[in-house]
Amino acid sequence: MKFDQVVEDIKNLKIQSAENIARSAVLSLKNFSENIDTITKTKFLDELETAKIKLFKTRPTEPCMRNALNFVVHDLDSSSLEEIKEKLSHRITQAVSHIDSAKDIIAELGARKIKNSAKIFTHCHSTMVMAILKKAKKQGKNFEVHNTETRPSFQGRITALELTKFGIPVTHYVDSAARLALKKADLMLIGCDAVDSECKIYNKIGSEMFAEIAHTQDTPVYVATDSWKFDPKSVFGFSEEIEKRSSSEIWPQAPKNIKIENYSFEKIDPDLITGIISEIGVFKPEIFIEELRSKYKFMFV
Repeated sequence: MKFDQVVEDIKNLKIQSAENIARSAVLSLKNFSENIDTITKTKFLDELETAKIKLFKTRPTEPCMRNALNFVVHDLDSSSLEEIKEKLSHRITQAVSHIDSAKDIIAELGARKIKNSAKIFTHCHSTMVMAILKKAKKQGKNFEVHNTETRPSFQGRITALELTKFGIPVTHYVDSAARLALKKADLMLIGCDAVDSECKIYNKIGSEMFAEIAHTQDTPVYVATDSWKFDPKSVFGFSEEIEKRSSSEIWPQAPKNIKIENYSFEKIDPDLITGIISEIGVFKPEIFIEELRSKYKFMFV
């Protein structure tokens, strides 16, 4: 994958989903490294670092991409340029393998939470959630899904259509009717954009409100995510600002004297989360962070 093209495609949203972005980024770094014209180790590492930062800037709110890139370039200083190149190539292969296998493991673990005749509530669109639901369906389980439309971009419609194509019964609700949808649900299952060092989950706006409703109804709340969505910058107190998008998504040509806030994401209090389902297991948020510290030290350097 050509480096410059991938940079543009990520920046212009032509490459979507955290996993696809991360995979494309590390493969483009491979292409970049193979075209570095240098005979010195220092120059090679400097150019590699420059390319990594350029990829970081394409999508500042993508911790999965940052972690994947940091994994392949961390602690590369070796005795020779050739050994550095070999180590880099091996790590890129490992990173792609992780990205590709994580979803299958998460699907298997998540499907165990879905019982026959269950009603599952979900919000927005998550490839991990869809993988879990499809896995449960393939296992022969009969269940139905209640989902929200997810304004203002209606990502919930993507979820509903995909479920229908896979033969999973779905009932679609407006966002403001989520309380009714949750009253009939046995389980709330959502995706994740990031996890910070305080164990808070970042997900589509509305997620914490729905988790609070689920909590009052004793409905378990599970978050499905690749563990590489942990945001290591938050360890140092530099977690990204909550992203806002154009007010025109909410109200095109709105009167000038009306202020419109269009937050894309929000943090979910970890006390509302029953468990995080990732490729390293199913854990409470605080235990999830401890497991990451022991397994992926490069995230905390």
